[in-house]
Amino acid sequence: MARILITGSSDGIGQAAAKLLADQGHKVTLHARNASRASEAKAAVPKAEGVLIGDLTNIADVKELAKKANDSGPWDAVVHNAGLGPSSSIGKTADGIGSTFAVNTLAPYILTCLMNKPKRLLYLSSSMHSSGDGSLKDLTWSNRTWDPYQAYCDSKLHDTMLANVVARYWPDVQSCSLDPGWISTKMGGANAPGVVATPSKAIGDYAVGNSGLTGDRTGVYFNPQALKTPHSAANDEKKQEQLLKICEELSGVSFSA
Repeated sequence: MARILITGSSDGIGQAAAKLLADQGHKVTLHARNASRASEAKAAVPKAEGVLIGDLTNIADVKELAKKANDSGPWDAVVHNAGLGPSSSIGKTADGIGSTFAVNTLAPYILTCLMNKPKRLLYLSSSMHSSGDGSLKDLTWSNRTWDPYQAYCDSKLHDTMLANVVARYWPDVQSCSLDPGWISTKMGGANAPGVVATPSKAIGDYAVGNSGLTGDRTGVYFNPQALKTPHSAANDEKKQEQLLKICEELSGVSFSA
């Protein structure tokens, strides 16, 4: 049985994937941003081994979460599922960073850098990443006029880039990115056509090394139905290096090849 950590698993797709895996007998650890959400998550997935708490809007909290994860490991798979959808406000964090970038981009970067390597890494992206800004200019929205949908698209492009740069530097770790589809969740909204069972199965299969789509290939972008071609910036090594540098400067955490 595999040992799996899924971030942002107190609701939505993450919780559905966690429940599926736990019901299959795998050892699943949940993640929630605070104690209240952790209690809700454990109640929803009673077969989970436990819940790690960490606020992904806070750099210090993310670093502490990485330590907790290492203390609880080793992991066969880590699924970077936590994410914020488009928000009308930039929502500056305590670190002075826009919350969308902090949670969707910087948090998985920090966790990747500080956690011990698992066998498999999965970063939740989106088909909207194809509209992301590949220039990587002003990622913190310090000078740009706030655009919530652009910020979301940008962050999902970053997630695909992170998956690919990790795949390039860490050949011993399978690292891929997944577009779950437009799913009816709190983030996706009630009118979304997809159901959580579809992406949760894709996540579960990948997490245990049984994905019929990716096989043992790394650096792959896919949805639950097929392998897909990502935004050109996702495979641009110079852009990948630029993203790593920006994240290092903002977090004080460096990526080790």
